[in-house]
Order: sequence, then structure tokens, then C-alpha cells
Amino acid sequence: MATAAPTRPVAYGDDITGLKAVSDPGCALAIWDRALPPSLARLVAALDLAGVDDIDALLPAADATVAAAVLLGAAGYEGKTAAALAHEIAALADALAAVTIAKRLRLRLEVVDTDACRRFHADLVTIRLLVTLRGPGTQWIDTAAPDVVEQLPAGAVGLFKGRRLMDEPTVLHRSPPIAGTGVHRLMLVIDPA
Repeated sequence: MATAAPTRPVAYGDDITGLKAVSDPGCALAIWDRALPPSLARLVAALDLAGVDDIDALLPAADATVAAAVLLGAAGYEGKTAAALAHEIAALADALAAVTIAKRLRLRLEVVDTDACRRFHADLVTIRLLVTLRGPGTQWIDTAAPDVVEQLPAGAVGLFKGRRLMDEPTVLHRSPPIAGTGVHRLMLVIDPA
């Protein structure tokens, strides 16, 4: 029995393997619709975001746990929080590397309290992994229905195709508007390097 082609350029998965759907030519966004693991959610919720530095670094896809742990320690993340985040980063790095066959990845872990990317856009990358670890998640639209704004919940993982794979992006994203609200987000971004 043949299945119909998806009517939207978005694929949803129940586990990390669902992210591979972004490899399909018509798919512009693959979403692993999940909540953060409860222990990580508790650690991140208790984290003093003013006490950690942003991270922007390259890391090897093959041994991301060790590299992430070193970066997290240098940025002020400690103990169980650093270990849990290193494990999370490594699992997501493995998933992205499996889709892109990248050997090196660019990791960004940032505290955001502005409307960082306030306009809907597609990034100048092949694929970008976005997950909000704390705070409101990334907003996105299907360009076929631009008035319908969707939002990834905190913990959900989005693999967005960028302009290097799609000349005319069918899914655009932005940071949710939080400037002046006192809300802070902890954002994890991983790109193939």
C-alpha cells in the first residue's frame, strides 16, 4: 500500500531517529517532539544563567561528550549539570552527524534575553539543530501559511534545512519575542562545520 506524500514540509518523530526525515528532499523541518529528560529539566531549571558564559566552539562529532564536557566546565557549568548537558549535546551531535555525515560540528550554547532573531528567516547553513533547554521555544512558519505561527516546546528538537540546501525555503524560524519581559532562554544550536 503506497503512502501519500506529506502535505506539509514538516515531519514529526517520536524519537531521535525521526530527525532523519530532514534528508527527504521535500522536508524542510524535522521535529523530535519530546520534553527534556526530567533530570536534565530539573538541573537546567535550577541553573543560575548569570553564572555561565556562552559557548561557541567547534567539536569533533566522534567524541562530542568529552569535548562538550571541557567546554561546559570552562563556561562555568558544574557537576551534574555539566555532565547531563554533555550527554545531551553528544546525543544530539550524534544524530546531526548521522544525517549530515559531518566530522566536525559547531556548537553554540547561549543565554538569550533579547529578540535575537526577531524576523522569520532561514539560516545560511545546510542544516541547523535547534533546541530550547529553558524558556520559550523557537517559533516557525510554513511559507504556504505564513500567518500560522507554530512554536517548538522547550526540549523539542528541530532540524531546520538552511539556504544552502533550499534556495526557496518552505519553513522559516525566529526567536520568540522576549525583549524586556525578564524571560531568559537557554538555547542549544548545532551546525555541521
